Amino acid sequence: MKNWAGKRYWLVGASEGLGRALAQEMSAAGAELVLSARNTERLAVLAASLPGPASVVAVDIADHDSVQAAAQAAGDLDGVVFLAGVYWPMASQNWQAVQAETMADINFTGAVRVMGAVVPAMVARGRGHLVLTGSLAGFRGLPGAIGYGASKAGVMALAESMHCDLRATGVQVQLVNPGFIRTRLTAQNDFAMPFIMEPDAAAQVMFAHMNTRRFSCSFPRVFSWVFRGAQFLPDWLYYRLYSK
Repeated sequence: MKNWAGKRYWLVGASEGLGRALAQEMSAAGAELVLSARNTERLAVLAASLPGPASVVAVDIADHDSVQAAAQAAGDLDGVVFLAGVYWPMASQNWQAVQAETMADINFTGAVRVMGAVVPAMVARGRGHLVLTGSLAGFRGLPGAIGYGASKAGVMALAESMHCDLRATGVQVQLVNPGFIRTRLTAQNDFAMPFIMEPDAAAQVMFAHMNTRRFSCSFPRVFSWVFRGAQFLPDWLYYRLYSK
């Protein structure tokens, strides 16, 4: 296990769900946290409940200037964890333009904004730790996932490119791809969600991965085989199976 004592990490998207649960895991391990989201009231309550030091920095990741200002306010960082995301279930037959654009702008472009604000300084120092949150929904196109699946696929490709580039720089890049987690976002789904996890359990898996040198972690493991294995199916078979 890594030594987290005194390490300063910026958690972007920490106000609820997986982000909130991960903050509790990291704080208990000794990390000093900078908590960011738009809802600073929730963050303040979370910061007060943590066993270790934590500060709150408001950020709107849809706004370039807000991200740059938040990164400056966060100060010197040992690591950044990007957890922010929005979700609406959406099929192409029921395209909602504003919601689809918001998913792309928050989930993917938001990650690009945050990484752009922190990567250059880490590269210049020759050290750092960057963790991005993808999704099992990002491995291949899925029905009813307009906006969300594409945005998470973008995050996964971004993390892969960064990992290729930064492997020899002292900056570690990691990617986590969760399945269903019980939150207010997944509560919108009207279909069965196999292997759905509570946020605390998902945070434990994520934090365990952050204590390794491995690049990616997809979980729950058995459920992830369905999505990872689908990458090897020929198109005719994949769409026959998954488009139903």
